[in-house]
Order: sequence, then structure tokens, then C-alpha cells
Amino acid sequence: MAASRAGPVELGFAELAPAWRLRSEQFPSKVGGRPAWLGASGLPGPGALACALCGRPLSFLLQVYAPLPGRADAFHRGIFLFCCREPPCCSGLRVFRNQLPRKNDFYSYEPPSENPSPETESLCLQLKSGAHLCRVCGCLGPKTCSRCHKVYYCSKEHQTLDWRLGHKQACAQPDHLDHIIPDHNFLFPEFEIVIETEDEILPEVVEKEDYSELIGSMGI
Repeated sequence: MAASRAGPVELGFAELAPAWRLRSEQFPSKVGGRPAWLGASGLPGPGALACALCGRPLSFLLQVYAPLPGRADAFHRGIFLFCCREPPCCSGLRVFRNQLPRKNDFYSYEPPSENPSPETESLCLQLKSGAHLCRVCGCLGPKTCSRCHKVYYCSKEHQTLDWRLGHKQACAQPDHLDHIIPDHNFLFPEFEIVIETEDEILPEVVEKEDYSELIGSMGI
């Protein structure tokens, strides 16, 4: 039975990139930051994103753009990996899928533009479908601040964290909330994953040297 031929090997390299390249409309592969969700359908809720061991919210680690050419419903598809980074747990890896057909209500049928509009430079915590995202982690935010009703959270833990790191003061100025998003130290550093195909390399034939003369001179 003939062995099946292995496909090309793809390697991912983490590189710095401008913010607009890591937004949802660019269908990025990336490490860290907030997840660039494609749409609201099938997004994991707070329960699915809680660590099974400690119960705390999982952190977004990376996503890979992995479309399925043979599937019309997965023309755009992202694979999202989350983990728990709370010591001493640091466990609870979970993987989710988010996908859309090429013709959808949110993105152009054509490939994304390489000349972004100014709006794509700013962080948006609301999906094109209208779903609100957590101000801390960028996942679905079903909870809202009871005072200003302008910001959303996935959990009580993230609401408390944001309150301590600036929302307590900013809550009185709701018109400026979108521009006051502190570094919560919850997210991993953000990089683009640049994927390249590894060229097939044949192993080199290394000729063995004749050590007989050397061994003889050593009296062995």
C-alpha cells in the first residue's frame, strides 16, 4: 500500500503589524490582543469561556484564518484558541470556530482593501451584527455598567477589573468612554501571524571521511 504524500508544511511567524491589519474585516491570523471575530453567530458565551478548573475567564491566545475552499458556509473561517493564564491554574485550553459564507451581511464579497479607512484604526467593541463585546477581553459582553449603560462586560470579574483601572472615573463622562480603554494586563501582546509555506528540502548526502590514517597515527 503506497504511503500518502504529505502536504506542504506551513510555518507561522509572529510579526509587528499596524492595528488595521488585525481587525475583523482583514480576516487576520494573529497572536494576542482581542479576538477579531467574524460574526456573532456561534460565538462562545461567558460560560464556555470560563476555565473548567478555577472558573475565571479564559484569555485569548491566538487565531488562525483557515477557510475551507470546498465549503460555501466556511469561505471565511477562523480558529480561536483560549487559555487560562491565572496562576497557579494556567490550564483550560479551549478551541472555537467562527465562520461565514463569502456572501454575508457584514463584509464585502471582494477581498479586503489594503488602503484602510480611518475608522479601522480605532478599536471597536461592537460587531457589525450589533453584538457588544467585553471592554476587557473582547468576547461577548451580555452585562453592562448599571450606572452609564455604555460599556459591556463578559463577567463580574472583568467589570470589577475595569472599574478599578479607570472606569470609576470615566463613568461620569460617557461621551469619552470609547477613547479611554486602559491596559488591563489581561491580554497577551498582539502580533500578526505571517504564514509561509516551507520549501521541500531534500536531506543532503554527507560523505563520511576516512579516519583510518588518523587512527593509525594514534596507535589505536
